[in-house]
Amino acid sequence: MSTINAVADLAVEGDIAILTLNSPPVNALSAAVRAGILAGVERAIADSNVKGIVLTCAGKTFIAGADITEFGKPPVGPSLADVQAAIEGSPKPVIAAIHGTALGGGLEVALVCHYRVAARSAKCGLPEVNLGLLPGAGGTQRLPRIVGPAKALDMVTSGAHIGAAAAAQMGLFDLVTEDAALRAGAIAFARQVNAEQRPLRKVRDLNEKVEAARGKPELFADFRRANARKFRGFDAPEYNIRCIEAAVNLPFDEGMKVERKLFLELMNGTQSAAQRYYFFASRQVWNLPDVPTDTPVIDVKKVGIIGAGTMGGGIAMNMLNAGIPVVIVETAQEALDRGVRTIRANYDNTAKKGRITAADVDKRMALLTPTLELGQLADADLVIEAVYENMDVKKDIFGKLDKIVKPGAILATNTSALDVNEIARATSRPESVIGLHFFSPANVMKLLEVVRGDKTSKPVIRTSMELARKIGKIAALVGVCPGFVGNRMLAQRQREAQKLVLEGALPWDIDRVLYNFGFPMGPFAMSDLAGLDLGWIREKSSSSTLREILCEMDRRGQKTGAGYYDYDEKRNAMPSPVVEGIIRDFAARQGKTSRVVSEQEILERCIYPMINEGAKILEEGKAIRASDIDVVWVNGYGWPVYRGGPMCYADTIGLDKVLATMKNFEATLGADFKPAKLLEDLVAQGKKFSDLK
Repeated sequence: MSTINAVADLAVEGDIAILTLNSPPVNALSAAVRAGILAGVERAIADSNVKGIVLTCAGKTFIAGADITEFGKPPVGPSLADVQAAIEGSPKPVIAAIHGTALGGGLEVALVCHYRVAARSAKCGLPEVNLGLLPGAGGTQRLPRIVGPAKALDMVTSGAHIGAAAAAQMGLFDLVTEDAALRAGAIAFARQVNAEQRPLRKVRDLNEKVEAARGKPELFADFRRANARKFRGFDAPEYNIRCIEAAVNLPFDEGMKVERKLFLELMNGTQSAAQRYYFFASRQVWNLPDVPTDTPVIDVKKVGIIGAGTMGGGIAMNMLNAGIPVVIVETAQEALDRGVRTIRANYDNTAKKGRITAADVDKRMALLTPTLELGQLADADLVIEAVYENMDVKKDIFGKLDKIVKPGAILATNTSALDVNEIARATSRPESVIGLHFFSPANVMKLLEVVRGDKTSKPVIRTSMELARKIGKIAALVGVCPGFVGNRMLAQRQREAQKLVLEGALPWDIDRVLYNFGFPMGPFAMSDLAGLDLGWIREKSSSSTLREILCEMDRRGQKTGAGYYDYDEKRNAMPSPVVEGIIRDFAARQGKTSRVVSEQEILERCIYPMINEGAKILEEGKAIRASDIDVVWVNGYGWPVYRGGPMCYADTIGLDKVLATMKNFEATLGADFKPAKLLEDLVAQGKKFSDLK
């Protein structure tokens, strides 16, 4: 074996050269890896004893993509195009031996090899769309030539990982071996290619499948139409589609020019910058500066959940899905039975869709123990309280748990806004108390706000974060304050939306602006979906807010066929003349004069106060970093990932613009718009939220 460079070695076995890359953790296509491939291929070509070349990787995976840390930096040679040209133009067959994942640039390297052999457990895909990009090294031009335009469209716009068997069926892999036999299988395949004098197959020259789709624009029109809702707001899916169109309608080299042009447009655009920012943010959020990674972790073998309602049942499903036994407690048998039935029904529905088997359902339900006795939680390692938002009730529960649950167990509250420290003071072990704020529906939503109290121990924090990872959540560690991070910022938007309605904007005007910004729905449509009567008590209602008036009229949202909107039998929303009249009358009684409110003002008044509140949260140390706030908003509140999150969005449009607008609103609309000191300081220093360390 000879060393090519620090990340590449070349060995010759008989007449086959094996070029092995070893650049942990994922053999990304860094400058060193590119140089190693190029030099290794050139050396193998120059060796007259070598008749074939196998390209493989050490470690857990084949090349898993580009080195995205190089994005935005001056290019360092050799380019990936140079590497691909050397492989594709080799006079000796080059066989890619793939294990782990061949993703993005890794698959694009494999596509210029003459043949591809894969381990049975291998996966491949082109996930660039998830970074707001497209495969920029020929992936959009070569892929449809192998799998056909229809399958290529699915792959490049979804970023999905394809298993080895499916990839072989599509023509991407020429041979699938058992995992342990990959290296030997690839070498034998290379010898077979030579023995059978197979051609050096270049994917770029395979035109049959793209030519068959030529002159069929309906293929692309139908695909766009079928996916319009999923792709709404995103640039990258449309750009990927255009590249596949180019592969169908243009010669290969012309299609490559289209791919390059569109790739650069995306790379230099704000959406990809935001999506790449979020990619790193979603990894950075797990880094806890004052909680070392070697902090002891409590072994959570049994979880207790208090409350079998929508939230408690959803939390239970997270644990059951991860194979963790759950004891779920209710105060009444009827409520307990209803909760268990709902969990079972949710699993049965999932099984009907083919996502799990009937055996999986039975296995998970067997891990669930329903009870009316708090005493059955005595040996739980973690107990999560998931009852309604009432401080006295929660403190009473925690006082009882303190006497029942074994020492060292974690006592968690699912409160969405209440003071975790006050709840902890109801126990003799505040170091064991933490907030675990799941988002509804808890078995679907990815976000978990982990709320550290003043006395919460580091092992409890670390265990909570690790448990979040185990149950498939993305967790953000936050501090105690009203509403924590997400709901505290949401309150700013909700307040302004309600004020704007009284000033002349209508609910559907506000919802439309925020929907067009990229949210799944606006605040009024969301309120109708959740139910306007959440927390409303008829006996205490006094027509003092629009919400109270609507509830008094039995307009309680979608479930009653009317709320802010009118709904038909299929729950399609329509602007309500009745509500418009109610708003006008209510505003007049409040002494408000109606005016025309621009879409720009609606957007700025709903979004900028949220950003300002985020700055206050950072000032107070309630979030570790600005990007953590963005992770909360993308995963918990539907902030469009192509805008990065509220703090990233502020950096993108300019903090000076946000500050100037807030000051203008403060002068005309009052103290609700007083800028945060941190916002003022950053503008004065010419810095961004992303500069905070």
